[in-house]
Amino acid sequence: MPRKILHLDLDAFFCSVEELHNPDLRGKPFAVGGRPDQRGVVASCSYAARRFGVRSAMPMARALQLCPELLIVPSRHGVYSQVSAQVMERLHNLTPLVEQVSIDEAFLDVSDLPDPVEDIARRLQTQIRTELSLPCSIGAATSKLLAKTANDVGKAAARGDGPPNAITVVPPGQEAAFLAPLPVGALFGVGPKTAARLEELGIYTIGDLARRSPEEMERRFGRSGFEMVLRARGIDDRPLETSRETKSISQETTFARDIRDEHTLKRTLLRLSEGVGRRLRREGLAGTTVKIKLRWEDFTTLTRQVTLPQPSNLDHEIYAAALDLFNSNWPPGRPVRLLGVGVSGLGPPVRQLSFWDQDTEKMRRLNSAIDHLREIYGHRVIRHADELNRSRKQGS
Repeated sequence: MPRKILHLDLDAFFCSVEELHNPDLRGKPFAVGGRPDQRGVVASCSYAARRFGVRSAMPMARALQLCPELLIVPSRHGVYSQVSAQVMERLHNLTPLVEQVSIDEAFLDVSDLPDPVEDIARRLQTQIRTELSLPCSIGAATSKLLAKTANDVGKAAARGDGPPNAITVVPPGQEAAFLAPLPVGALFGVGPKTAARLEELGIYTIGDLARRSPEEMERRFGRSGFEMVLRARGIDDRPLETSRETKSISQETTFARDIRDEHTLKRTLLRLSEGVGRRLRREGLAGTTVKIKLRWEDFTTLTRQVTLPQPSNLDHEIYAAALDLFNSNWPPGRPVRLLGVGVSGLGPPVRQLSFWDQDTEKMRRLNSAIDHLREIYGHRVIRHADELNRSRKQGS
C-alpha cells in the first residue's frame, strides 16, 4: 500500500504567535527579529510586510528601507518553543511517527489511518487553527520529498494578503508528473550552483533531469547525480527519523460534526483501540495504562485513565478498558467533538502466566493475522459484523 506522508509547516509562525499576544499587530507590516542598529536580522515577517519585499534572514536595516513603517518586535524564543510543543503534541496524538524538522515544521506518517490523506490533512489543519489559533499549510504525498515539495508549491500558489493555509495533495502514481514542470532548483538537494551546472547541460526543469540516465549524471556529479535523477522521478523511500523515545501511543479523531449517537461513538472507540493496539504490536510494546479523551461541543476536554492488571497490546483488552471509561464518563446524548484512546506505561509485552494464557495466545495470533491482512489489503478488508449489518441497512 502507498505510504501517506504529511509535511506540516506553520505559516509565519513567530508572527502568528505575536499576533495572538498582541491582536493590534494583525494586518500591519511587522517583523520579528533584532534591532537594525545592532545588525539584527528578520527572523519572521508578517504577510503585510512581505508585500514590500521584506523576507526572513534579511538584515533588519534593509527591511526598514523597503518598508519604513515596519514595526519591529523582539524575538521571544521561550514562548515560541512552548507553542511549538503544543502543536507537536497534537501531531503525536495523531500518530507516533512524527519527524520534527524545526520549531515550526514536521513530517508525519499517517499510513495507518484509514481515511483519505486529504481528509486527515484538512482535519489536522482545522484542529490547529481552532484549538491554537495558528495557521498552517500541509503537503501530502507518498514520500517526504513529494510532501515537502507539494507544500512549497501550494504555499507559493496561494493568493491573498494573509497566510496561505494551503493543502496540496500529490496522488499516488502522479509523483513524476507533479515534479516534471517545476524548475530544477526546486528539487530537494539541488542548490544554486548545482542548478547552474544543470542548466549548462540543458536541464531546466525536474522533468528534464528525470529523462537523463542516472549513470550519466553519476559520471558528471558523482553519487549525488545518480540520486538526483531518482528524486526527479519521484522515487524517495526515506523513513521518518523519529528520535523521540515513545512514552505513549494514542490515536484520536475530531468529528466533522459533533456526534451524539452512542453506536457511532462506540464504533469509533473500537477503531481507535484497534489502531493503538496495532501500533503497539508493530513497535514490540505493551502498556499498563489505558486513557480516553473526550472533547465536548464547548471545547472543554476530559481525560480519564485506568491501570490494567497486566501489560497489554491486544485490541479487545484496550477496547474493554476504554469502553468502561467511556460508559462511566459520557452522559448519554451529549454531543462529542473529539474522541481519543491512548496507552502509556510502555514496555516489553511480558505477561504473567495464568489459566487464560491459551485464550490470550489465540487472540495475539488473531491480532497478528489481522494486522498482516490490513497491511496488504487495507484497513477495511476486515470489518466487524455489526458494522457490516449497519452498512447493509443503510444500503451501502
